[in-house]
Amino acid sequence: MTPTLLIVDDEKTTREGLRAALEDHFDVYLAEDARAATDLLEQQHFDVLLTDFKLPNEDGMKLIVRAKSLSRPPICILMTAYGSEEVAVEAMKQGADDYIAKGRMQIDELELRITRALRRQNLEVENVSLRQQLNAKFGLENLTGESPAMKDVFELVQQVAPARTTILLQGESGTGKEMIAKAIHQRSPRAQQMMVTVHCAALTSTLLESELFGHEKGAFTGAYERRVGRFEQAQGGTLFLDEIGEIDASIQVKLLRFLGERTFERVGSNKTMSADVRLIAATNRNLEELVKTGTFREDLFFRLRVVEIWLPPLREREEDIPLLAQVFLREFSQENKKDVGNFTVDALELLMRYQWPGNVRELRTAVEHAVVLCRGDKITARDLPAAVRAGASGSPAGSNPARSLARADLTVKEAEKQLIARALKETDGNRTLAARKIGLSRRTFHRKLHEHHLEGF
Repeated sequence: MTPTLLIVDDEKTTREGLRAALEDHFDVYLAEDARAATDLLEQQHFDVLLTDFKLPNEDGMKLIVRAKSLSRPPICILMTAYGSEEVAVEAMKQGADDYIAKGRMQIDELELRITRALRRQNLEVENVSLRQQLNAKFGLENLTGESPAMKDVFELVQQVAPARTTILLQGESGTGKEMIAKAIHQRSPRAQQMMVTVHCAALTSTLLESELFGHEKGAFTGAYERRVGRFEQAQGGTLFLDEIGEIDASIQVKLLRFLGERTFERVGSNKTMSADVRLIAATNRNLEELVKTGTFREDLFFRLRVVEIWLPPLREREEDIPLLAQVFLREFSQENKKDVGNFTVDALELLMRYQWPGNVRELRTAVEHAVVLCRGDKITARDLPAAVRAGASGSPAGSNPARSLARADLTVKEAEKQLIARALKETDGNRTLAARKIGLSRRTFHRKLHEHHLEGF
């Protein structure tokens, strides 16, 4: 799309000359004074405003101030007389993006400055958009959970995010430790910088050392050039070390030194380097047990555990299962372009009864599987993975009263009524929360209340 340019100058020859020179690359509009320019600015959006400083009824600086107050302000470039540097500096203070001296103005230079300003503006817009996407993806609003345990986790994330404190995330595989780390980073003052992730268990000791701290050329066989490590890459940002319990003693020593002094050395170098990096570590192993067996340093454990956040397994926060399942259902319905909007009661019951050894990660995969196989507009029991159906069926109905949504002798309609009544009870009658809890839209939930005569609940 061709950028729009508004040229404001009281000299007709200047206006027309600029239009002739620039109209090949811009959609050019002209105004002879500030009043006419203001009318045009209020009628439509312009990408660039190029204005002379001296205008008949109002100077160009005031016009720029007015243009910058618009909801979508243009790039503003002030044309000044040669030698008017003080005016130009003041214009920049008032919001002008650039200035150019008319007496020395070259069309090529003017076009280059406009193009650069547009490029900078586009990059800023893209950065804002990316930042918004990241916040939406990794902010707290994307961390789903109504259980007391997860509410405690969310509160801790809010509290620790602004600090520089080292954080240790503990919990079973698949509980969402990396997502929590990203949420902490995105809500911290370091959010504009990188969050670098290293999966420690995926690398041998030698490779991990090089990955973390970097190496010099010739440091070891195969080191054909200098490598910048992850600590340097994360400068000013966050370094997330996943599966920290897998690192060996030599790496533990170097990591301990960094946490104590904020310094490190590349492999093969004696030069001490420093990095301003916030460290977040995660593990699915019991580090206290590893300390007792001597495989993990106690001093490193204490350094890492300044703040400790435990992520509960999914089986211990069953009230979050319908919420998470609904989130994943929306995601994969959109991804697969399928109009699948809900779960049947029997499918939801299977999800609630299953133990989820793979936690949230397994639930997400199960819902994706179900969406792909679903033939209608609701996920049914037969759409779920065989392992979920078998695992849930193997759990006696009375083995976990909280998960037992219905007895075998109840009809589907009675089971649905029981499910809704329990959700209302657990949310103290809050219909919005109850609907969300069992994965129904508010409109459908109200219809179900009427069908089951639960309006007065």
